[in-house]
Amino acid sequence: MFTIEIVIHALKITIFVFLMMVLIDWLDIRSRGKLHEWVSGRRFRQYLVASFLGATPGCLGAFMNVSLYIHGFLSFGALVGAMIATSGDESYVMFAEFPKIALLLHFILFVLGIFFSFVTDYLMKIFKIETCQECQLQVYHPNEHSVRHYVTEHIWEHIIKKHLLRVFVWTFLALWVVQIGLQYFNLEQFVREYPQIMLLSAVLIGLIPESGPHLIFVMMFSQGIVPFSILLASSMVQDGHGLLPLLSYTVKDSLRIKLFNAVYGLIVGGLVMVAGF
Repeated sequence: MFTIEIVIHALKITIFVFLMMVLIDWLDIRSRGKLHEWVSGRRFRQYLVASFLGATPGCLGAFMNVSLYIHGFLSFGALVGAMIATSGDESYVMFAEFPKIALLLHFILFVLGIFFSFVTDYLMKIFKIETCQECQLQVYHPNEHSVRHYVTEHIWEHIIKKHLLRVFVWTFLALWVVQIGLQYFNLEQFVREYPQIMLLSAVLIGLIPESGPHLIFVMMFSQGIVPFSILLASSMVQDGHGLLPLLSYTVKDSLRIKLFNAVYGLIVGGLVMVAGF
């Protein structure tokens, strides 16, 4: 019986995600021409814009940031901060499940992204760590403005074929795993007794450069099983599949970003947990 309820729940979330994806995609198209102008200038502007793009739901902001970094418009620290602010497609699910807390969480991630951008660039300078050089890799296809292009390339090819089925499947699996854990394995008691293990698990799973696995912590939080600190740590470390374009260009920088964010996620998540949240 609860399987049918999970399917209905997952479908409702998927429909909400689709509507938000269309809106974000439209805003993405409208803003692309101004990105280089926005990030040119001082480092703080880079940190501000990169973290803002990262905090927007979905992977588009993260893809923008990777493209800007590869073309030399963002520092390494700015990209680290952007990935801290990024939660991938999980953002849409959060806004569907707990919109007020999701809004607060994304604001916190945005602020943390700016802060750790400063910290990372400072550490990179102190330890003299070299990063990749500018390249001409293009992440996006050329802009087209026809309605047919928008429907076929953006809505059908990108949103529906690449995202929606994945969102539905992973949401269903996450809800199913949580229900099984509650019914047969006393998941709530385990989380209460071993919160540090859950925190470490959230950070380690957050290292996976893919949308989906992290939804387990979103669903556990939505049902009151894990505290905010674990959701925050998971969100800081994971970035959906926003980092995948960078992996195809520089594995070393991608691993460095994940390492920095894992350390930051453990520190911040641990402090918030000690504070009782």
